[in-house]
Amino acid sequence: MAGKKRDVVVAGSGNVLQDLGFTDSEERKLRVQLAVRLNDLIDEHRLAQDAVAKRFDIPQPHVSELRNYKLSRFSSERIVRFITLLDRDIDIVIRPRDASHKTGHVSVLFTV
Repeated sequence: MAGKKRDVVVAGSGNVLQDLGFTDSEERKLRVQLAVRLNDLIDEHRLAQDAVAKRFDIPQPHVSELRNYKLSRFSSERIVRFITLLDRDIDIVIRPRDASHKTGHVSVLFTV
């Protein structure tokens, strides 16, 4: 069996953005989690992109970027504001760190 190549499998951290080497992986992960819920809400409201643009007071091409998870122009705070414009309240809860995490952890929980 000489010459047979072996693949090396490395366990991920649970944050694919961190595993890919993004230094701002937690912020990116948060923006994606918020954008997922924002897009769900847009779908629930059955809003066309032009209606979303008007409601959010942004150009329609920016709505397209949101819908396609191209989030570089959107901060977490801005996405949170958009969610509130779709008739949702947002609560931020600060609690002691879970012992299973090395550092503080941010997650987005949705209720219906």
